[in-house]
Amino acid sequence: MNTDRRTFLKAGAALLASGAAGSAYSEGYLRSNADALLQRAADTGDVPGVVAVAIDRGGVIYEGGFGQRILGQPTRMSADTVVWIASMTKAVTGTCAMQLVEQGKVDLDSPAARWVPPLGRVQVLDGWDGDGQPILRAPKRPITLRHLLTHTAGFAYDLWSEELVRYQKLKDIPGIGSCKNIALTTPLLFDPGERWEYGIGIDWAGKMVEAVSGKKLGQYMQENILDPLGMSNTAFKITPDMRSRLAKIHAHGADGSYTPIDFELPQEPEFEMGGGGLYSTAGDYAKFIGVFLNRGSGNGNQVLKPQTVELMSHNAMGSLKVTMLKTAMPNLTNDAEFFPGMPKNWGLTFMINEETAPTGRTPGSLAWAGLANTYFWVDQSKGIGGVYLTQVLPFADSKALPLFFAFEKTVYQSAG
Repeated sequence: MNTDRRTFLKAGAALLASGAAGSAYSEGYLRSNADALLQRAADTGDVPGVVAVAIDRGGVIYEGGFGQRILGQPTRMSADTVVWIASMTKAVTGTCAMQLVEQGKVDLDSPAARWVPPLGRVQVLDGWDGDGQPILRAPKRPITLRHLLTHTAGFAYDLWSEELVRYQKLKDIPGIGSCKNIALTTPLLFDPGERWEYGIGIDWAGKMVEAVSGKKLGQYMQENILDPLGMSNTAFKITPDMRSRLAKIHAHGADGSYTPIDFELPQEPEFEMGGGGLYSTAGDYAKFIGVFLNRGSGNGNQVLKPQTVELMSHNAMGSLKVTMLKTAMPNLTNDAEFFPGMPKNWGLTFMINEETAPTGRTPGSLAWAGLANTYFWVDQSKGIGGVYLTQVLPFADSKALPLFFAFEKTVYQSAG
């Protein structure tokens, strides 16, 4: 036996003795298989570019970037590529709100109008009269922070509501992406607490954070989440350094081709959009989701109490279920539902699967996504999670979403 072979075997024996061999093997498996999966997707044009990170309770176990930030340009996707994370912002805003809950400054079940008076004037859209005008009425019960964080307040998005599209057109109300305050003046589609409907509730939760803290949402977030976690590449406003690493969004055409488009959220908004306004990197967001694997701790700082993490990680809307989102704007989103047929509930800003997912995701895991096909999940039972970022429209893309599931499955397979 040659010296190199004996040295290798001795090293392997030492790893076995220390209990580290399984970890070394699984991370090697993850590296080779995830690299191959994502590189192939970029090479074949399934996605223009992709960045993915997997973590366990100890930190990053996989990180990779493939493809291009902007098709037709040479800059490659990399771990520090900045993207619009859209509705992945919601969990960060929800965490801000829950910090205030644990401090006793707000509570989940009092009328939210106590802190944000305009919420006391919101009405329910109850149909249309003979002249095509909206019929509005007062809601049967007040909106609470719990309603806002679980998408049970009655608010919706025009992306998935023909009724809301009709109302906005009639009243000349812009979409939420305008970051104009008037965009928040849409009616409820049902009474608070009566069903789940994905919408602008967490934008209102961001308004609550501002009202209670006396600070703009971005400033509060910076001081209480981003800085403590070392998330230096996350902001509502794109800094010059972030812009130098920014990927463009690409429209996925019917012929399978991708075209870069000029889209950017207003950089001097009337309000900072707590439901979808952040730009970030996969590495930064991985630091955030690590908080939910480590009982509220990250980067040596306790940003949430363990009992708050526990509260946020369990069903907070009773017997109601998450339902399919039926598109009203096919250029921006497909019909969207994660794991169709599987029951899903909602915690305090997270979707929760009630059964084992085909990827291996444990029941009770946390997850959500962003419009430009950005996704994350947190499996507290198995102690792993991941972040997957593309910049592709429409949402729930026929190529980008299956690739996310394939990446997630690869992570679980590596965990044995």
